Amino acid sequence: MAQNLAGKTILVVDDDPDILTAITTGLADTGATIQTATDGNSAVTLVEKLAPQLVILDIMLPGKSGFLVLEQLRQKIPRDKAPKTIMITGNQGHRHRQYAEALGVSGYLNKPFRMERLLEMVEKLLAG
Repeated sequence: MAQNLAGKTILVVDDDPDILTAITTGLADTGATIQTATDGNSAVTLVEKLAPQLVILDIMLPGKSGFLVLEQLRQKIPRDKAPKTIMITGNQGHRHRQYAEALGVSGYLNKPFRMERLLEMVEKLLAG
């Protein structure tokens, strides 16, 4: 991925330090500003403070699940001003995906995922 995301902010939210490191490393060359959070409550606070263009959000988080984070953000931020969201999860169930889509996620990935696939989604959602 070329450095075509300069001026964009991406918030990566995951409680697994290995996944957090892998994603932030994968995004390092994009030119975007990368911020991180390890729990749902911090994620909500950082979205309100930083107004990122994209949130990469794990579903299973301490404090507040990714679903609750999305629900709270949808109540506080109009959809046209809300950041795009890519949800990631280790849960293979279809109900989680359907609920995430009902909440308006822009992308959905099951763990483990190929970093190239995540980077393609990020570029598609933010470039241009």
